[in-house]
Amino acid sequence: MSRVLTILTACITIVVAMFGGVASAYLVGGLVEEHWFTGASRLTNILFLILVFVMIIATLLTMAERKWSAFIQDRMGPNMARIGLPGLKNRSLGGLPHILTDVLKMLTKEDFIPAAANRFLFNLGPILAFAPVFALFAVVPAGPSVNVFGHRVDMVVATPDFGMLYILAIASLAVYGTALAGWASNNKFALLGGVRATSQMIAYEVALGLSLVGLFLAFSSVQLPAIVGELGSAVGLGTGQAQYLWRTDGEFDLGLPAWGIILQPLGFLGFFAASFAETKRAPFDLPEGESEIIGYFVEYSGMKFGLFMISEFVEVVVLAGVTTALFLGGHHLPFGGEWLASQPLMQEHGWLFGTILGTVFWLKVLFLIWVQLLIRWTFPRFRYDQIQALGWKILLPMGLANVFVSGALVLWDPSLRALAVLGILELGVLAVLTMTRKEPAEAGGAHGAHGGAHGGHDTHGHGLPAGAHAAHAMPAHGAAHASTH
Repeated sequence: MSRVLTILTACITIVVAMFGGVASAYLVGGLVEEHWFTGASRLTNILFLILVFVMIIATLLTMAERKWSAFIQDRMGPNMARIGLPGLKNRSLGGLPHILTDVLKMLTKEDFIPAAANRFLFNLGPILAFAPVFALFAVVPAGPSVNVFGHRVDMVVATPDFGMLYILAIASLAVYGTALAGWASNNKFALLGGVRATSQMIAYEVALGLSLVGLFLAFSSVQLPAIVGELGSAVGLGTGQAQYLWRTDGEFDLGLPAWGIILQPLGFLGFFAASFAETKRAPFDLPEGESEIIGYFVEYSGMKFGLFMISEFVEVVVLAGVTTALFLGGHHLPFGGEWLASQPLMQEHGWLFGTILGTVFWLKVLFLIWVQLLIRWTFPRFRYDQIQALGWKILLPMGLANVFVSGALVLWDPSLRALAVLGILELGVLAVLTMTRKEPAEAGGAHGAHGGAHGGHDTHGHGLPAGAHAAHAMPAHGAAHASTH
């Protein structure tokens, strides 16, 4: 019972903290718009969205992943680091002191640079791996555009006409960071890890781009704000994912929204899998290869290693944010959004309406982060040939087929209802495939009976018990099976 109360308290605390953070972002944005200049809220959005939300969530993930992995593996979590102050010496404080110890260790650990390394490129590698990840979130709308103190406040840093092209271009820069880190170390093992990382990231960038083409066709735009959409001033005038494909009549809007995951379930699956592989986290963490002491950052120490590590957690947050904006309706509610916007209180206090929807956006982001952690600690590491086969032989053909089918359905029915019907059928098929379990083969079947009937003789004619014969033959069979691969 106490554990349930602890979890509920933590969830409520997270929701309240996010609500307060989003409200602060809107109110500060309205103040700077009033007292500074038009567009000044975009500057404060850099502070709140990137440095506060993204960075703090990524930092807390270093502790949350330890706790979640301990929960899945049924072992003790991060509880050893303590603060030596009166009243706190015997308290683990939820594992939070581990974050402080990580920071202190990285800042004080010796900064080692190999003598034969290229110093400039060696120092440039962590920067190229870390900086582009932060830049990706600049075009992600984390809330609606509302009026605060009589001025329009957009909860996004930038809205270029080439929004998604910007994301694809900046994301590809991370390849240079991993490649340079492996090559500049002048270490054969680091170079091997860098080659692995480069090959893997390039393979999945192709599938990543193809998985989004169907979405671009459906909404006729590559701008994230246009894809997310806005609620209309009247019933049925919503745009992007804010519109309804089917809805009921009445004051309270209820229906099927045009979310990306409904229109493009295969696009969602391909984008999420390819993006997950781009983060180079398990089960796609072959570029690191800890068990083989091979990794593109094997020669890095101190804060340079810390940049590589924290960039992975930032990628987790950014991936969840971009996926939410593209496929989960962004900051929109699945129903009741138009009704909420029409309430007098929301029309009078725009910042409150923006805060509610902004909190919805970050809750969706947290859900996708949880899904990523669940995958991270559930699946074992893939072989490298399996990783490449998934990218080139499964995701790429699936993306091509999805583009052709989506384009044909959009031309046939511009209302997107035909595309939604196909999407619902695809979701049903995926659900059935996910829930279907293959029955294990019965042990000791016909093969065991056959071996028993022949008295358990080995290839040399020596009589052996049936169990010993099976134990004797299995290694040879396993070796033969491995040799075929």
